[in-house]
Amino acid sequence: MAAIAGIDSLISNYKVQQPRSESITDGNKSSNTVSFSDYLNQAFNDVNQLQIDSEQISVDFAAGKTDNIHQVTIAAEKAEVALQLTVQVRNKIMEAYTEIMRMQI
Repeated sequence: MAAIAGIDSLISNYKVQQPRSESITDGNKSSNTVSFSDYLNQAFNDVNQLQIDSEQISVDFAAGKTDNIHQVTIAAEKAEVALQLTVQVRNKIMEAYTEIMRMQI
């Protein structure tokens, strides 16, 4: 029985088109594509950065370096919502993978 290959080998062939920027160069819109795994990695890195920023702002508030509680609360909520979204996306990906594995060929 062959081992199941990692997800990187499966998604490396798929391309996701990045959102187009509003700027137009030479009258033509550029269309850049990135792989699905690169897109997910960037999203995970963004969520991680939000978590790190939230923790740093909380530490600064506790140390008395800032007195803006609104900034602390907003950063914590951004990090929490981003993490919840990431978990839900992961769950949907795992459900889809499980459903594909159940299919009979």
